[in-house]
Amino acid sequence: MTDKLEAKSKERKEDLINILILICIASVIGIYLICKTVLISKDGVFYIERAQQFSNDPIGIIRGHPFGYPFMIFVSHKFATLFSNSSSPYLWVYSAQAVTLFCRILALVPLYFIGKILVGSRNSFLALLILVFLPYPAEFGSDALRDWPNIFFLACGFWAILWGAKYRSWWVFGLAGLSSGLGYTIREACIQLVIYGIIWLIYSFFQEVRKWGKVKILLAFALLIVGFLIPFAPYSSVKGEILPDRFRFIIKSFFSNTEPAKESNEDPDNYALTIRYSAGVSTKIVEATEKLIEKTSANLMWFFVLPLFVGIYYHFKTFAIKEEKLLMISFVIFNIVFLFLRYCCVNPDLTHRYILPLTVFTIFYIPTGLKLISCKIAQIIHKNTLEVSLDKSQKVFCILIIIGICICLPKLFRPIRIKKQAYLSTAKWLNENTNREDIIAVSDRRIAFYAERKGLFYDKEVPEGARYVVKIMRDENKEQNLDNSAQQVYSEYVDRQEMKKRIVIYKWTD
Repeated sequence: MTDKLEAKSKERKEDLINILILICIASVIGIYLICKTVLISKDGVFYIERAQQFSNDPIGIIRGHPFGYPFMIFVSHKFATLFSNSSSPYLWVYSAQAVTLFCRILALVPLYFIGKILVGSRNSFLALLILVFLPYPAEFGSDALRDWPNIFFLACGFWAILWGAKYRSWWVFGLAGLSSGLGYTIREACIQLVIYGIIWLIYSFFQEVRKWGKVKILLAFALLIVGFLIPFAPYSSVKGEILPDRFRFIIKSFFSNTEPAKESNEDPDNYALTIRYSAGVSTKIVEATEKLIEKTSANLMWFFVLPLFVGIYYHFKTFAIKEEKLLMISFVIFNIVFLFLRYCCVNPDLTHRYILPLTVFTIFYIPTGLKLISCKIAQIIHKNTLEVSLDKSQKVFCILIIIGICICLPKLFRPIRIKKQAYLSTAKWLNENTNREDIIAVSDRRIAFYAERKGLFYDKEVPEGARYVVKIMRDENKEQNLDNSAQQVYSEYVDRQEMKKRIVIYKWTD
């Protein structure tokens, strides 16, 4: 009994040390990237503007885009104002970045214990160490973006489901439902946790009812739903709808596009239209697959792609428990299908951010893949027996991890959006040379935000009522004036090395 207690105590200390090491490294990298950020993302300005409006129109903000992340920025900014009286946009920017970094650091805790259940504590630590150094996940964790706040709740809920499934703990499904509901206010896709919980409980009801008992399974199901409804019910009540806008748009787009197939036997034109539509969908699926592979590989800096797939194949073939197989396969399938639906029905684009959940939750299998590859390399180099090669492979394994981290470092420590310094220069000029009541027409909302001026966003047609117009154009574009009444007052190259694009400010003369 004493030995077991000592072993558990030692295990807890090791877990604590591993988590603290990960948190320290992630904090140092995150703070550095925040300090070196040149410009936040376009979405970041959108979230900050919603946070600025939260105190004046909370109901309007809740009814619009998911309010969770803007609300977190709003609270963070309120806390920051206790130490600073500045009304500068930079205080809002730092508040948003601080929230994102804080959530990224917190997410390491549930992610570590997810990895511990799946691949063991050592491999979990090594996997998250690699994750901490990957440039794209680190950049998203120091920008004004909602991805890491979403992953924090996603990780908490997935850990609860995995724990409940493995140890038959029915009560933790309530925590999974609560995490799903809270995450839903940040990104609606967090409802996937409820789906995973239901899938596992249905499986348990038919396959493991003797181990669980029907009462516990039903209680777990009830707690999962109730936990989700606690944040979801008031949110959907205020919003006035149950299905999120994006889901409704996907469903509407899907059914409206497949409608011609119903009459395909009666109308040759409809049949031809259906064939063209099917070909278009097939093309989009192929494009989405290519982008998925490309962005996933870029997120892993290409170096860790082979270890990931080797590790997944070997682990699932040899060590994976049934809880892991069912839940992890469900997770991967759901996220890939959701990405494809988004690409085909909403917006034909897959960025590094959209692939982030898949990157984060499959990262645990990379150390296993690296070990197998290092063992094979050691056998080839030393031409020794398997026993000797296993000893030699440890050195190769360490070398591979060091090489991978070194590949990440140049991009990791590069200031975020360093090439867009001209945007800040333009904003500074507007701030110093225009009046506060002047209205600025911009094609990038960040310029007006940093300039602390009211901005009218436009794509092609310049909106009426603007005093100044900011145009981002190719340098070879010979257009100098919008019309006879506008004059160019400022010009700045976006990238002085390439000299391809520039920002030009026009002013309407009286």
